[in-house]
Amino acid sequence: MSADATSKERIAMRAAKEIIPGSIVNLGIGIPTLVSKFINSEDIFLHTENGLLGVKDIFEEDEIDPLIVNAGKLPVGETIGASYFDSAESFSMIRGGHIDVAILGALQVDETGCIANWAIPGQNILGVGGAMDLMAGAKKIIATTMHTNKEGQSKLVKLCTYPITSIRKIDVLITDLGVFQFKEGRCTLIELMPGVELEEVVQHTEASFEVNIKNLTNTVDEIF
Repeated sequence: MSADATSKERIAMRAAKEIIPGSIVNLGIGIPTLVSKFINSEDIFLHTENGLLGVKDIFEEDEIDPLIVNAGKLPVGETIGASYFDSAESFSMIRGGHIDVAILGALQVDETGCIANWAIPGQNILGVGGAMDLMAGAKKIIATTMHTNKEGQSKLVKLCTYPITSIRKIDVLITDLGVFQFKEGRCTLIELMPGVELEEVVQHTEASFEVNIKNLTNTVDEIF
């Protein structure tokens, strides 16, 4: 397994800890799909906008049913008691506030919590998908991403330069370097990933953020 794959699974594992048992959760494409490996499907109910409530991870090739896929067209399983519905009803569930947690991938997140996760200027896109609806309707929004892009540029930026997904702000951002919380337009680093030092986060982050990690409470500007 590559270092990136290990980091992505670590991000997904940490995201799973944010979910309260009994929650209905929608998982976006990319890192969010890995979250299903780290939850108990008996007390957390996964929703996919193409029309299934009761998604579960599959581990064996003979479990694959080509007709049962998630919104990213990846094969998934169905839990006992799972229900199927059309996309219109699925989006009514989202827009009606019936999704407790949405876990989304991110291209950029700014220091106030705005997220851009559906388009890169100059590149062909398929569309925003369900992300803008989930941003509007889900009760809690968690974003997951590697902290930098392939060029080493921070994805946690002062201001999004890609088209934003919604004017609503996310609640939590989890990267391979740390966990950030967003409240009242303020970005706070609340946890470092295992083996990561604060200096590394500062070095790879464009955005301004405060620090509140156990006994370490301050702004980055005050520390450095």
